[in-house]
Parts: sequence; structure tokens; C-alpha cells
Amino acid sequence: MGSAEFESLKSSALALSEQERASLASDLVASLDGPCDEALAEAWDIEICRRINELEKDPSLLLEPADVLARARARLNR
Repeated sequence: MGSAEFESLKSSALALSEQERASLASDLVASLDGPCDEALAEAWDIEICRRINELEKDPSLLLEPADVLARARARLNR
């Protein structure tokens, strides 16, 4: 692809609606990740459901954002 063709494509992409640009960006980033590992995707889906169920059973497990940031900063400063 030549530079002029690339600039034309980029200009066309930037003229899309916000939703269309977001969808295109998502597809482009996903294309950089390589093929999807279905077993891994399924394992993540199961883990996400497990965590949601755990939080629904015990909402006290939720942390305030400020607490999460403070913990992360403390770990980085060790």
C-alpha cells in the first residue's frame, strides 16, 4: 500500500461515526492478536462468571477505587 492510498484510507476511517471508528479500531487491534484460542476464551468466560457470582453472593468483597489505587501504589513503591 502506498502512502497516498494509506492517507486516503485513514481519511475515510476518520470520517466514520464514533461508533463505527470504535468498531473498526477494535477489529484492527484484534487482528494484531492472532487467532483466537477458543479454549482460553471459554476458560476466561467461566472465570468471569465465577467472579461475578462471588461478588453477587458477597458484595463486601468490592473495593473502593481509591483503596485499589492506594494498594497498587504501595506495591509499586516496595
